[in-house]
Amino acid sequence: MKYYSIGSRAFDTVIYVLLAALTLCCLYPIVHIIFASVSDPARLVAHKGVLLKPLGLTMDGYKLIFKDNSLLVGYKNTILYVGLGTLVNMLMTIMGAFVLSRRDMYFKKYIMIIITITMFFGGGLIPWFLLMKDIGLYNNLWAMILPTALNTWNMIVLRTGFQSIPTELEEAAIIDGASQLKLLVNVILPLSKATLAVIFLYYLVGNWNSWFNAMVLLKDRDQFPLQLLLKEILVANDSTATTQGSAGGVIIDSASSATAFRELVKYCTIVFSTLPILMVYPFLQKYFVKGVYVGSIKG
Repeated sequence: MKYYSIGSRAFDTVIYVLLAALTLCCLYPIVHIIFASVSDPARLVAHKGVLLKPLGLTMDGYKLIFKDNSLLVGYKNTILYVGLGTLVNMLMTIMGAFVLSRRDMYFKKYIMIIITITMFFGGGLIPWFLLMKDIGLYNNLWAMILPTALNTWNMIVLRTGFQSIPTELEEAAIIDGASQLKLLVNVILPLSKATLAVIFLYYLVGNWNSWFNAMVLLKDRDQFPLQLLLKEILVANDSTATTQGSAGGVIIDSASSATAFRELVKYCTIVFSTLPILMVYPFLQKYFVKGVYVGSIKG
């Protein structure tokens, strides 16, 4: 039986208490938003302090956001941008990482220096916008895909993961007659599942939360992603259209009632836009630590 000194037990206790406190700090905002989204709007606006249970129980906020066609269109746009964007991201990152992981590649050191410089220096927002407009990436689908097709840091992490694969496995595949494409598909990628899962999660979350490029490059509201609409609701307090009229028996007939429902709609929209990512993350969590570790142990 292992013996633990009083100092070790005290240290473990402090660690557990700190981790528990940190867990509560991370969980409470989620719980608060979920409880607020199903609370009575009038009581929610009047409530101050910690929210540990729903203030009443109503689904009126969700009825309102599902009534508003712009949010549903934004949801559809977001799914399209995330699906196509993440596919392009992974293809570009895998190809770039594979080429840069080749040990016999000419001028690899200098190419890596040039690529790394892009992580620290940019041309500025105005030149970037003018460039996007001149090459046709304005107010269309590809304006949300191509400008963010490759993340330099993710490519470097994946390249490092590819380099950690034993050289003998690659040489054996080449001796058996494998081309570079077969080497990538049949050897490199199956051995890099953990790192690929982490990179996929980074891109998925990044694309899902993206709103700035849409704000700059999209003009038509029917092309707006959900996160840009959420930004308008949260920052610009632009939920008037969502909270006008009636929906499923919800009648809004006064300024105070509209204000209360605007607060409710904010919370419901946050839940509506966050739920898919919260559902995806647990399936990739087991790869997260391993993937980051493998992709960072070599230079």
